[in-house]
Amino acid sequence: MILKNSLTADSGSTKTEWRYVAADGRSYIYRTDGVNPYYQTREEIVRQIELQLLPHLSHYPTVIRFYGAGCSPEKAPIVQEALHTLFPLADISVGSDMLGAARLTCGNEPGIVCILGTGSNSCYYNGSSIVHNVSPLGYILGDEGSGAVLGKILVGDVLKKQLPADLCEAFLHRFDVTPASLIEHVYRRPFPNRYLAQFAVFYGEHPESDELNLLLHDAFSAFVRRNLLQYKDVTQLPIHFVGSIAYHYADVLRKVLAEYNLQAATIRKTLFQQ
Repeated sequence: MILKNSLTADSGSTKTEWRYVAADGRSYIYRTDGVNPYYQTREEIVRQIELQLLPHLSHYPTVIRFYGAGCSPEKAPIVQEALHTLFPLADISVGSDMLGAARLTCGNEPGIVCILGTGSNSCYYNGSSIVHNVSPLGYILGDEGSGAVLGKILVGDVLKKQLPADLCEAFLHRFDVTPASLIEHVYRRPFPNRYLAQFAVFYGEHPESDELNLLLHDAFSAFVRRNLLQYKDVTQLPIHFVGSIAYHYADVLRKVLAEYNLQAATIRKTLFQQ
């Protein structure tokens, strides 16, 4: 899958990992902000890559494979054009992050593939292509179990004082935020999904909290009910997960899956990290 003198990107809404394989066979991992054509223009993507990635590359790649959140057939050309602007001589292809995750985890075998990171998504992969996808719908209408939704639930419960007072105070102190600054960032600043997703670490920092554990459990349960159970033969197929939320909360995720007679085959942090 990784070709020499190539650049392969695994991009979510928050961060992008770029794996560059040089002509001598050595590989390098670079990290930049996330690229998402649903939220960024071609010009913004070009500028971001110019500033964050190009200074690290000693040679331009001849082959680029970009797998990213938001890279639907309608939006992928935005990323394609941005990359072509920067690398006009490269062989470039752009596909969804789901396709990249499916190719890596399933290979040539069928399976269910899930992404749980800043956003969430899932698909049925037949061993060569994605044949069924339950629309994730984004963090407002969907994205169950994602970092953005976990953050949204947490912020809402803190502001509405649905959690114990000491936990609410710990949250505000931990992130140095106020109710006013939270509202400002969510409703008036760009990338509110990224902003909300940063708060998902709070669940892991308070493993003793029954309230937080219940929120985490219910979020994963919603992901299973509203997404995985819509796939035919889901109980007979391997289920693979990629993403920081799945990776860091794997114990809770596995427990929830077991309640639905499901089991994770693999859980990876990113395409390039086990």
